[in-house]
Amino acid sequence: LQQMLEDARGKKFEVLICYRLDRVSRNIADFSTLIEELQKHGIAFVSVREQFDTSTPMGRAMMFIASVFAQLERETIGERIRDNMHELAKTGRWLGGVPPLGFKAERISFIDEEHKERSLVKLNLVPEEMKIIELFYEKYLELGSIYKVRKYLVQNNIRSKKGAHFSSRVIAESLKSPAYVQANEEVAEHLKKKGIIVAGQDRSNGKRAILTYNKRNNKGIKNELEKWIGAIAKHEGVISPEKWLQVQERLAKNAMRLPRVGTSEVALLSGILRCAKCGSAMNVTYGRKRKDGSCNHYYTCNMKVISGQEHCQNPNANGIDIDHTVISKITELATSNKSTEVLLGELEALRQEKKHLEKVDILDELQKKKERLLGEIKNLVGEVSKSATASKYILPQIEAKDREVNDLDEEIQKLEQKKEKQNKQAENFSLVVNNILNFSSAIEDLENKEKKFFLQTIIDTVFWDGETGVVSIVLLTDTTPGKKNLSSNVSQFYPAPCWPGNQNNTAGSFNKPLVLVKI
Repeated sequence: LQQMLEDARGKKFEVLICYRLDRVSRNIADFSTLIEELQKHGIAFVSVREQFDTSTPMGRAMMFIASVFAQLERETIGERIRDNMHELAKTGRWLGGVPPLGFKAERISFIDEEHKERSLVKLNLVPEEMKIIELFYEKYLELGSIYKVRKYLVQNNIRSKKGAHFSSRVIAESLKSPAYVQANEEVAEHLKKKGIIVAGQDRSNGKRAILTYNKRNNKGIKNELEKWIGAIAKHEGVISPEKWLQVQERLAKNAMRLPRVGTSEVALLSGILRCAKCGSAMNVTYGRKRKDGSCNHYYTCNMKVISGQEHCQNPNANGIDIDHTVISKITELATSNKSTEVLLGELEALRQEKKHLEKVDILDELQKKKERLLGEIKNLVGEVSKSATASKYILPQIEAKDREVNDLDEEIQKLEQKKEKQNKQAENFSLVVNNILNFSSAIEDLENKEKKFFLQTIIDTVFWDGETGVVSIVLLTDTTPGKKNLSSNVSQFYPAPCWPGNQNNTAGSFNKPLVLVKI
């Protein structure tokens, strides 16, 4: 379609012919825009099936009326599909996607009332995983918070089937899901109060669970609970209704507690500071309050907080010291004549390279070659029409040239993607370099929250090694492998013997600048 519009603007054809109007568009606005575009360039529009005469007002009116019905048909089909999916959902079958933890999807066949063979997908229990689900519920009622449940799982080395630690999100979703409950009237009433009506309650035997559908719209955005669909499932639950309802009550109470005051006003590195020993994020913790109400803040490895020193022994970082160190080092990088010379030199080299790419554009040469081949194909096609005898000699030539055109198209696409990537890298590099150079003059006038945001436009990650006292700053600038880049130049000013947490890799093997500072 886009190629056709481009040809229309170049007036490469006089008439657009379609078999039926809805083959062009089923959206009134799009169709109207298309017709206006064609008329602007003096191109006629012909629909073989409807036979509109677009030269008359009545013909144009009938054409737009037909497009209204085409859009209506499209929307009706969409509604019909959605309604059908909703009706299937109400039967309690699994409609696809990744099964919840503790289940696997299995297709089964059956004979319907009309003695026809049908199939559906249902969820079957995975006993090993379901034991973990039961543990989630048991420990949540015992410990009282998702955080403590996760801490218990880490300390006891209880992991997912892929060997990873369970996240708080997975635990929370498992506790909220009615897919595990042996549903009864009380469970259905609880969901109804939240706005979820449960269908198929006549199939409930006090053991079957409930599946929920339509939780997100077609754009992936979460729907309101009133739009969710609940249905008695084909599989049986494992959590008693009493225990499930107790968990829901506890979750609701915890959600009503006032949220913790944010740390962004104090801790400048929260969100970008990671442990050099295990790679986990480092959380902000606070010391004792002074008489004036102030207190020191520290950064502690998240894995250490959850599981203690068994999993990570990295000492805590003093918040004021490490925040000040990072700011000082970025300021030094911005104000040092040698560093500034390197940064500006790299930026100028990148700009010159971009200009060179724009001047010597291989894409233009490939496009011209493609157009030449298409012209040759057109001429050969003309020769075929003149002589049937010559076709057996000419057709192989046409096929060979057509293959060349396809190869050119692939090469053109790869080059366009490469060019777009280089442009993006140049823009990102320019932004980060300019922010570094302006850092020292701007940082003093900013509030803590603004300082944090400014740092995040320059720094990708900061690693803390408490044993050596080394802070490793990874800048955001992306560089191209195989050429002299900012990473190697910065390493000359701040020697980087190894990558944090990995003694086998040198800083030079990474394509991001690494600055090491010892507190």
